[in-house]
Amino acid sequence: MRTRPALAALAVLPALLLTGCGGGETETAAGKTGVTCPDGRIRFGIEPYEDPAKLKPAYETLAAALQRTLDCKVELKIVEDYSAEVLAMRNGQLEMAQFGPLGYVFASTMADAQPVASFADAKGALTTYTAGIWVPKDSPITSVKDLAGKSLALSSPGSTSGDALPRYALKTQGVAETSVKIDYAGGHPEALLALTNGKVDAAEINSQQLATAQAEGSFDPAGYRQIWTSDPIPNDPITVSGKLDPALREAIASALLKLGPSDVAKVGAFLDVNPPGPLVAVGKETYKPLFDLATALNLTEKDV
Repeated sequence: MRTRPALAALAVLPALLLTGCGGGETETAAGKTGVTCPDGRIRFGIEPYEDPAKLKPAYETLAAALQRTLDCKVELKIVEDYSAEVLAMRNGQLEMAQFGPLGYVFASTMADAQPVASFADAKGALTTYTAGIWVPKDSPITSVKDLAGKSLALSSPGSTSGDALPRYALKTQGVAETSVKIDYAGGHPEALLALTNGKVDAAEINSQQLATAQAEGSFDPAGYRQIWTSDPIPNDPITVSGKLDPALREAIASALLKLGPSDVAKVGAFLDVNPPGPLVAVGKETYKPLFDLATALNLTEKDV
């Protein structure tokens, strides 16, 4: 059986953890771009795919650089989860947001989120990552089919690599979800910890979390085996709200693409982008495989 957080709470927008980035006391109504910022500010939403205390300083660097380019106050908002981020943009509480690839699929329909930029390598190529399922090195589990009757830690509902793709792997391998004890750990780091602490038989660990954990010295792959990996997934899109004035949307997109590698390096480290290049332009077509995945799994916004 699958255990998952109660969805009733998602009908109400959770509280946002607000981090102001520079700008002082005076709000700027119109910046260097000549366009007017809504209420003199742009609110930038991030869903906590990593410990918020670690994400905050990385995104503060990116937001501060964006603020300088736009000459418009940029407020960073670390939201509670995917659903909170979608609801915030839909309700006009975010002008821009970074979504996981699958989260963007539903944000595009529910909140008119429009992708404008994503993370590239030093050669300017859009970066990708992979989902994975890992087990202890001495585990008798050698394939996805062996997960029947076992426990599997996933990240959180709506995660591309931490939910949808591992479940798709079960489906394509003929393993009924009801035969696997799926435990939503609350995030990628938590899923990894569930495995290393012996709480589950297997866990999703995507390539980004793997790189972060290895760099921190909190995970040694030598003691574990990867029994499944996904096809490459295009990295997270940074989106703007379709409700914005077109001139402002274009100004934000242009400003993002002008950021240098040093402006995005700290964020890129969490996304396994090393060494980073400037952000690159993306569009809805970039994420077509994720739209196809949602269709294949019959996912709706209730699954995010």
